[in-house]
Amino acid sequence: MGDRVGEGTRRVDLNADLGEEVTDDVALLAVITSANVACGYHAGTPAIMRAVCAEAVRLGVSVGAQVSYADREGFGRRRTDVAMAVLREQVADQVGTLASIAASEGTEVRYVKPHGALYHRVIEDVEHARAVLAGSGTLPLLGMPGVLLRLAVEAGRAVWHEGFPDRAYDDAGRLVPRHRPGAVLDDGERIAAQALTLASRVDSLCVHGDEPDAVANARDVRRVLEAAGWTLEGLT
Repeated sequence: MGDRVGEGTRRVDLNADLGEEVTDDVALLAVITSANVACGYHAGTPAIMRAVCAEAVRLGVSVGAQVSYADREGFGRRRTDVAMAVLREQVADQVGTLASIAASEGTEVRYVKPHGALYHRVIEDVEHARAVLAGSGTLPLLGMPGVLLRLAVEAGRAVWHEGFPDRAYDDAGRLVPRHRPGAVLDDGERIAAQALTLASRVDSLCVHGDEPDAVANARDVRRVLEAAGWTLEGLT
């Protein structure tokens, strides 16, 4: 982790959630190196996916599928009890939709990252983790340590570990739930400092695209990383 492609050069990815209709996708794409594209189940439309993919191609940004529960009303943040077989097909549908659009714009889906409630659930839930794996073919997985990444490794899949400069962590190394005070950081200097701390521990840093200062935060994170000698490189 951290020096993920190594050979003396410190490299790390900077990702953000895009296509969610709540942020400046174009401005974020000019800063990040990997884009987690909403695939329509919690946010996004085919037209938005196409626009994000086209701009990602222009700027050399890697494209990943941001898969979620079918929960547009709750922005994918509500825990949803769904059968494993149904979730598997929902994940396959999301990945397939984005893959088709990405191919038409001259790129490909290079990894999968669960979103919201699904992201946190597959850290511990074996059935839902297996559904995500089964629905996403052989694509690499991006996430935090837990069941999903462990099962992916056991299946011979590539995994990338992720850290969050703009979120608070608890003593167990998990993200503090969003409903708790202080869970989402809004101090630019603290976010940048946490990015530096996390960079040597993970493969990719995520700046949340749905926060009001998302673009400014991403710029600050990139600036301090590069000043500290890190090379930013997309997930490939």
